[in-house]
Amino acid sequence: MGSITLDVFNELNEEQRQLLSAYQSMGKLTVHILQQSDREAMRKFGFPRSLSEMDCTVLYLATRLDAIVLSSDKVVRNFAKRNSIDYHGMLWIFDELVRQERIAAVIAADRLRQLMVSNQIYQNNMVLLKEMGKRLSNWLNKTT
Repeated sequence: MGSITLDVFNELNEEQRQLLSAYQSMGKLTVHILQQSDREAMRKFGFPRSLSEMDCTVLYLATRLDAIVLSSDKVVRNFAKRNSIDYHGMLWIFDELVRQERIAAVIAADRLRQLMVSNQIYQNNMVLLKEMGKRLSNWLNKTT
């Protein structure tokens, strides 16, 4: 089951909120409403200024629930790493979907290529591009 803070949920576009609302209605997603006491605890957490308020709510909730943070944001991932919060990014999600056979490797490769073309963050990161290339090679070799 997944979790999200109401702060993050409210930042999503309408289509994303509708999709997550469906998961919420099926009991597969919990939307957490942080109380004033949570916000006070967050202020004492020592989050760097480079993290947005939404990032802080996610990291705080992950700590409170001992949950995994899913983010490709470098600042979020660095904070999680320094604070021993389990974290993963987009490539891990693809890996898990393929490993669990939720999507075919060829479909994962196609979606990853789309991300590589459409997302400037991925286009300008040589380390990430190298990792993506490894996955494309592995996934496409599985199908041949």
